[in-house]
Amino acid sequence: MQKIFIFCLFLISACTSTTLKTDSDVTRKQFVILPEFMALSMANEGYQQAKQKALEHKQLNQDVYLLNEVRKISYRLIDEVRYFRPDASDWKWEVNLQTSDEINAYCMPGGKIMVFTGLIDKAAKTNDEIAAVVGHEIAHALREHGRERMSTALVQQLGILGFAIYISDSSDNRELKNLAVQGVALGTTLFFALPNSREQEREADKIGLELAARAGYNPLAAVSLWRKMDELSDMQPPEFLSTHPSNQSRIDDLQIQAKKIMYLYEENKIRFTNN
Repeated sequence: MQKIFIFCLFLISACTSTTLKTDSDVTRKQFVILPEFMALSMANEGYQQAKQKALEHKQLNQDVYLLNEVRKISYRLIDEVRYFRPDASDWKWEVNLQTSDEINAYCMPGGKIMVFTGLIDKAAKTNDEIAAVVGHEIAHALREHGRERMSTALVQQLGILGFAIYISDSSDNRELKNLAVQGVALGTTLFFALPNSREQEREADKIGLELAARAGYNPLAAVSLWRKMDELSDMQPPEFLSTHPSNQSRIDDLQIQAKKIMYLYEENKIRFTNN
């Protein structure tokens, strides 16, 4: 009983908000049991592998002009991360461009950014729209959503393992055991992992909009971007079974949130007018 109590205290102590409260008002307590150095190590290794693969296929930083534009936009956003967490200013940020038809971009834990040319060719055609995407991805890194997901997965796996051991001790029916374990896995995925992932997306949208506004980029560009993304989507799973909000839900939320922080854009855009 004492061990259970100590374990519960440990789990509670692992709950914290990784970013400061700002105008976007993202304050949810997060479960981050995985040590930060482990998440950073795994992320860096994955990023280096992705870079090496792109380099071997002659896809890394091929368009120098576009690379410089993406870096210029990205580093303007990076200059504003101090409002959300001061330590992020000291991260070893890196921004690269991969030639690919894929409409995608990501920012690894610790500030390793990759933007795919397909995103710019097909959707994010203005600087404001590029800032909307990169700001969103930076927000994921600031909130340590990757470490949070890995922490959740770790506890889920331990929970499923414990349940399987309990079932194996209490039942001789192998089919029943398998169904029970599969049911726990499905249940934890549908009702624990996916809802949290959708919430992470909403947080990244909010912080990304504020980040863009503070860097002098129009937050309403996120709305025009997602309208184009919606048009590019041939098929989309129901929101209930998706880790992302539905496109229309996202567009509606972005429009409301962008208007709320428009004053930040108005205050900051003058700083970059002649840049």
